[in-house]
Order: sequence, then structure tokens, then C-alpha cells
Amino acid sequence: MGEFALIEEIRQRCNVPRPDVTLGIGDDAALLQPRAGNELAVSMDTLVAGVHFPATTAPFDLGWKALAVNLSDLAAMGAEPAWATLALTLPSPDADWLARFCEGFAALARAHELALVGGDTTRGPLSITLTVQGFVPRGAALRRDGARAGDRIVVSGHLGEAAAGLSLLLGTDAPRGLGDADREHLLQRLNRPHPRLALGLALRGIASAAIDISDGLHQDLGHIAARSGLAARIHADCLPRSDTLARAGDVLQCLRWQLAGGDDYELCCAVPPDRMAQALAAAARCGVPLTDIGAFEPGSQVRVIGRGGDEIAVGYGGWEHFSACT
Repeated sequence: MGEFALIEEIRQRCNVPRPDVTLGIGDDAALLQPRAGNELAVSMDTLVAGVHFPATTAPFDLGWKALAVNLSDLAAMGAEPAWATLALTLPSPDADWLARFCEGFAALARAHELALVGGDTTRGPLSITLTVQGFVPRGAALRRDGARAGDRIVVSGHLGEAAAGLSLLLGTDAPRGLGDADREHLLQRLNRPHPRLALGLALRGIASAAIDISDGLHQDLGHIAARSGLAARIHADCLPRSDTLARAGDVLQCLRWQLAGGDDYELCCAVPPDRMAQALAAAARCGVPLTDIGAFEPGSQVRVIGRGGDEIAVGYGGWEHFSACT
């Protein structure tokens, strides 16, 4: 399969028509029609084999996840997805691999009416770079710098399952004695995350700040705290833990997965106390659990409080590129 045949294969398999795409894949540039009265939210992520995913990951899962991690960024901004570009680097033009990769990408793209409008292909070590664009009404975006002292800290879904799935896959801190259904659930949470786009839209005008949890709750919550000039206090016993995760490890291991595991792609938000009822109702309409885990307060850094009221010393952080190079 040559380069141009590869591009045509991607175009056909990932085609999602949108009226705001005047010209998509096939020319020197795409022609797009921005929505009046909206700001354009743009996010880009790169996934590299051996760094962000094991080389043995199924191509369908790679196509899905490459898009999901970008859509999660739009969810955190309260943006509605519209377009994407894809830069795909492949060791060789494997037609079967490409077909399954495109199937995974297209399955999620169609679910959110996102059009792939361009990109690039080249030969080299497997890596996937996606840029997504979405719309948010002017001035309505959820940002990291809007939290205020007294705001409650809430998180969506359950935390730590993707990290447990990775441990299961790699055989590190291996989850104990799980049945087949639990094992499959953890691996699905790792490989096919569901970006909380509907929840992000529903929390516009309710949440004062938001971030998606990609590198671990402790680290990502710290980004909101730092950008807002505040400290964050969370209670370990309040972290939403699924029954599956509880069966996978002891309390301390589960806490490590929940605080620093990463790959959850849930939302962490600041919500003023007088808007908590609205936030919970919005989450219920989206079919997503929302859990109050603490509050923002004057100061700096993130503190984790144990059952007895003492601070838990967190001696581990979330994922950080180049941390081993400094």
C-alpha cells in the first residue's frame, strides 16, 4: 500500500460528513466554517508506542483511544467537538492494521459527529498525533483558573480502573485473583475510555473550573489549584472506588491507582457550594456519577486527608514526560 492509497483508505473509512466542512481530505488544506458567536477550542495529543501504550495494543483500541484522549480535553473545556486532523507514523503500510485502526477511530468519531478533515502520513516508529477542534460559546469555556476558595472538588465516574488495567496488562502491582469479567472491565477502561463530553457541556455555567484526569488525580487537580492560586484538600475515603477496583487491590494500592495512575479521562471540577445541586442534577441527566471529594482553600499544593483527619504523605506523582531526564 503506497502513501496515497493509505490516505484514501483513511478518508473512506473515517468519513463523517458535516455541513461546516467545505473541503476535507484530498487538497492542500481543509476549508472549514467556524460557528458564529463561538470560540474555537483546539487540543493536540501524541501517543507513542512503548510510551503511551504497549506495542501489542489492538489497532481498534488505538484508533478509539487516540481520539478519546483528545475529546476528553474538549470535554474539560465544555466544548462541542467538530473537526480533527491526524498525523500517523507507521513502521510499514499494513492494510489490515490500518483498517482496524480506522474502525476504532470512526466508531468514536461518528458517535460525536466529528469529521476528520486532514493530516499527514509518514514512515517511522509507530506514533499517532491528533489535533481536535470544537466550539464553545464565547466566554463560556470551562478553564483551570476559575476556582475560588470554598468551591467543592467533584470528580466524575470511578477513578483508578485504567491504572489497574495497565498493571494487569504489564504484570506490575498485578491485581489479585480477578475473574474474567473484572479483568475485561479493567482492560476496557484502559483501552477504550469514554470522554465525558455531555457532562462537560452540561456543567457550563455551573462549574467554575475543570480539567480532565489524564495524568492522575493528584497531579491534575494540582494544575487547577496552581492556576487558580489555591490549595486543594481531598479526602481519601471519598474517592469514588468501584467494586471491581476494590477486588483488584488492597486499600493502599487502590489509593495509589486512584491518585496517580492516570488514564481515567474523567472530569475533575470546581463547583461553588450553592451550585452543587445543579451540578449533581446535570450529571444525573448525563447518566454519570459525580462525587464530592473535597474543597479548594487558601494556600498551595494538594493535600490528601485520611480517615482520622491526618494528612496522608503522597510520595508519588502522576505521569510526567522527561521526569527521568532531570
